[in-house]
Amino acid sequence: MSNIFTRMKDSISADLHQMMDQKEQKNPIGALNQYLRQSEQETEKVRMLIDRQYKLKEEFTKEFHKAQDLADKRLKQASIAEKAGEQQMHEFAVKEHGEYQARADRMKTSREEAIEQLELLEQKYEEMKHKLKDMHLKRMELMGRENIAHANYQMNKVVEDISDKPFSKFAEMERYIEGIEYKVNSAYYRSTFDQKIAQLEKEMQEKDKVN
Repeated sequence: MSNIFTRMKDSISADLHQMMDQKEQKNPIGALNQYLRQSEQETEKVRMLIDRQYKLKEEFTKEFHKAQDLADKRLKQASIAEKAGEQQMHEFAVKEHGEYQARADRMKTSREEAIEQLELLEQKYEEMKHKLKDMHLKRMELMGRENIAHANYQMNKVVEDISDKPFSKFAEMERYIEGIEYKVNSAYYRSTFDQKIAQLEKEMQEKDKVN
């Protein structure tokens, strides 16, 4: 039964990865934006961890100083009790000093470890910010290349359309205008034909009279 569920899980996971790959192929900038958002979220999580580590360091520092002050106080009190011959008070102060000093030593170690871890976290955080910035710049470069690619595609398409279609449209329009001009000229010629013939006839008659 577990093998069946495992195969189902692997199958679903494979299908999801295939869908994501297809999505990235269709819209690489969109996929990059999604990846950047995820990276920004992870970077923000690291920043919050660093803030928490700062607070822990401050707490360790506070507890260290508190325990060390109490240890120093009990050590001084033990010396006073010993000089005064107060054995019971001396023993109590020595015991308390030991406990406070152990606590102070532990807090000191924890504080040093917190500082070391904090430095490592800050280094990693700076690296993440640089990588994130580089990815943002890379996205801008890719968006620029995508814009140029789309612009070239559109321009090439327009040029191809102009090469194939508009000149035939212009020729068709030119033939249409020539047809209109011919009709106008023909109508004008017909409308003035009678007048021209009458003028010719008159000129001929006058010529005959002279002869």
